[in-house]
Amino acid sequence: MPGKVIQIVHYGKIVLLWRRQFKRTVNDFSHAWRRNISSGVVASTSSVNAVELLGKAYLPDDYSNVTKKVLSKVGENLHNQRYHPLWLIKERMKDHFYKQYIGRFGTPLFSVYDDLPPVVTTEQNFDRLLIPEDHPSRKKGDNYYLNRTHMLRAHTSAHQWDLIHSGLDAFLVVGDVYRRDQIDNTHYPVFHQLEGVRLFSNHELFSNIRGGESFSLFEKGLRTPHKQETHTMEATKLVEHSLKQALTKLVTHLFGDGLEIRWVDCCFPFTHPSFEMEINFQGEWMEVLGCGVMEQQLVNSAGAENKIGWAFGLGMERLAMILYGIPDIRLFWSKDERFLKQFHVPCIDQKITFQPLSKYPPVINDISFWLPSEKYSANDFYDLVRSIGGDTVEKIEHVDEFTHPETKRVSHCYRITYRHLERTLVQKEVNRIHQAIEESVVRELGVEGRF
Repeated sequence: MPGKVIQIVHYGKIVLLWRRQFKRTVNDFSHAWRRNISSGVVASTSSVNAVELLGKAYLPDDYSNVTKKVLSKVGENLHNQRYHPLWLIKERMKDHFYKQYIGRFGTPLFSVYDDLPPVVTTEQNFDRLLIPEDHPSRKKGDNYYLNRTHMLRAHTSAHQWDLIHSGLDAFLVVGDVYRRDQIDNTHYPVFHQLEGVRLFSNHELFSNIRGGESFSLFEKGLRTPHKQETHTMEATKLVEHSLKQALTKLVTHLFGDGLEIRWVDCCFPFTHPSFEMEINFQGEWMEVLGCGVMEQQLVNSAGAENKIGWAFGLGMERLAMILYGIPDIRLFWSKDERFLKQFHVPCIDQKITFQPLSKYPPVINDISFWLPSEKYSANDFYDLVRSIGGDTVEKIEHVDEFTHPETKRVSHCYRITYRHLERTLVQKEVNRIHQAIEESVVRELGVEGRF
């Protein structure tokens, strides 16, 4: 196995979903996918305020929080736009799995689904993945809900159960996912994930092991930090080895030989044991994906009771930013030919080093306000700013917090950096945007301005 693998044990580390942020540390489907449904449909709003998306109407309720800005991204499918950097990353990973894993009839073992519609039910996104009702990843403040029962998927894992239930045991899912988050050069409310799942029968897992006919996938045991209560230790270790070997080969294919890799133990709701892979890239450790042995309860409920498996999820923007040196996540949405033409290459494996566009000067404005007595969420503020300022907003920093000594009211101050990717902004133009934000934050969030 190329590269150096180091096992790091960090028990108690809890991760909400397959993570996506840049981190430098020591993160009514059934068979619908078979019809190749396209998600390239523009969203609209009817006279009764129902959101029409992908040919269906969704009536709003107290959970509805999807903004027009976010809805405008549905159907863009950057990962399917030929020669887009996310398309290149997808094609490289798909090509690797096709060539590395061949089925018994000489065809690729893994099937690929890269056009599944992003509207899912909350059951698909949470319940089928064993995410508890009170789990923080369900929070309205962190997700985009169409209503209480439907949402824009927060991860490609939302399709795991359906695909397993259809009889698949080795597949990749690629798609756009949606989460409310902070605003900076590595976070965007829409990003893209690649999900991988592989299941094994008793024969598939043990056939190449000496004495394997005496081993079993399952037992009635106890859950430990190293295994689930229904899995034998032998099965768990073989699945874990298969998972880590597959992912080590994948990142070596992307980054080259000699890559230093380490594994950090963590906790996901739908896998156990669970791991994050970190790579040492240009002298810094970076988390690139989350993975683990699939919870058997999930596998059983999908109808594969006689199999055990692994799953992983990775953020494609993160990989592209590392591989190509892309400094700002907003660039993935750019229509500027100076950006796009750099990735128009004859071979998907060709080395590309992004040549920066001219970096235009920033315009920085602060905004301060007293918080309402309850129900304030910073993600609501970030969403509001993004809806008004769009991609002219480079980042928002929470620079100060003040509690009045007598009234105990809390004030927040945020610093908003405006910078256009393709031209110079003037102060007068930014002032209009900033004033619109000031007016909207009072009207929409119930704060009291200190402008």
